[in-house]
Amino acid sequence: MDIVDSDIGRGLIGILSTLQYSLTVGQPSSSNIKRYRSKKKLTQHDLSELSGISLPAIKNIERKKGLPRTNTLRAISKALDCRLQDLVKPIGELSAVHFRARSKMNRREQILAQVSKWLNDFAFLEALLLDKEEYKLHKLAGTSGKLSPIQYAEEARRIIGLKVDEPIHDICGLLESCGIKILLLPYSSDAFNGLSVGENDKGPAIIINTWERISIERQIFSTAHELGHLLMHLSDYDGKARSEDKVQEKEADLFAGYFLMPEQGFDSEWAETAGMPFVERVMKIKSIFKVSYKTVLYRLKQKGIASDMIWLRFQQLYEAKYNKKLSFKEEPFPEGSEPFGLKPFDFYADRLVRLVRRAVEEEKISISRAAEILNLSTEQMMERITEWEEFGQ
Repeated sequence: MDIVDSDIGRGLIGILSTLQYSLTVGQPSSSNIKRYRSKKKLTQHDLSELSGISLPAIKNIERKKGLPRTNTLRAISKALDCRLQDLVKPIGELSAVHFRARSKMNRREQILAQVSKWLNDFAFLEALLLDKEEYKLHKLAGTSGKLSPIQYAEEARRIIGLKVDEPIHDICGLLESCGIKILLLPYSSDAFNGLSVGENDKGPAIIINTWERISIERQIFSTAHELGHLLMHLSDYDGKARSEDKVQEKEADLFAGYFLMPEQGFDSEWAETAGMPFVERVMKIKSIFKVSYKTVLYRLKQKGIASDMIWLRFQQLYEAKYNKKLSFKEEPFPEGSEPFGLKPFDFYADRLVRLVRRAVEEEKISISRAAEILNLSTEQMMERITEWEEFGQ
């Protein structure tokens, strides 16, 4: 049998074709190496030690200086426990992305590469299983700029099917059911809260930084904030790096506040808690709508119920009651910045894992492919499958 017609031959041709493409169009191996190295939690020095490639060579490859040899990439792929074609596989550039950070980010390209791969995997599963959610807010997004932020929030809630006073108990599940993909991505910096991707890049999608030092309340608010950008600022979804637009950020914040804590719902709950001490009253409202205490205080100020002194007064009352100071600035850990805070299981995206489970159980993807999509080791994937089988539906 001719080797070209064999599975091995076709595999070799695929690797060589991908490698040739990589070296021709500009080394997508750089982003891939960074992504896999980050996944393994390895430093450049660690990778150098494991692969036998000099540290300067590793740095040059990641900086896109020079063309790495095939033997070099093969050694790196072995050290990173991935296939050679995974390192040289081109990752599509996102052209419909809204990504702003409060300061310069060194890993912007790496984050976007990771998001691109995730979107490709998500789209692959949806096509494979013929299971794609309709984007229910498509028409509303097409009216970009025609309504006020509060009106956008009210209309989005109406289209989704929320009652005018209804709290949002699971924002990830709610938006996923509306056709918006959600990626929770831990990134060790509070300069980046989240980003969003338009429909043209296999979206819409919202990506949220779930670093442990960012409170769950902030993560939930950032999700609603990015939804505001998707609906109100579509013209900026062009993939260009920009500094924050203060006007747009305020609009997205206003949208988020009213999307999470609707006017009628807030008014009703505030009236019902009229006899409670002020701190407990704020905490109860905060827990009902899953927002931060600052969001509640801001609403009170916005409605004229309280003055600018409310921030200081709340801190004084809180310290007197709990013998603990509340710093207005973010503290190193969520407990410091958000009293009686939410926990990680209050904010969890589950549509992708559900699709992966279905694809595995219907034998449409391999266990190794499932592990790759979920960013798990093969052993972790096997443990997950055992749990699925043990606890059934």
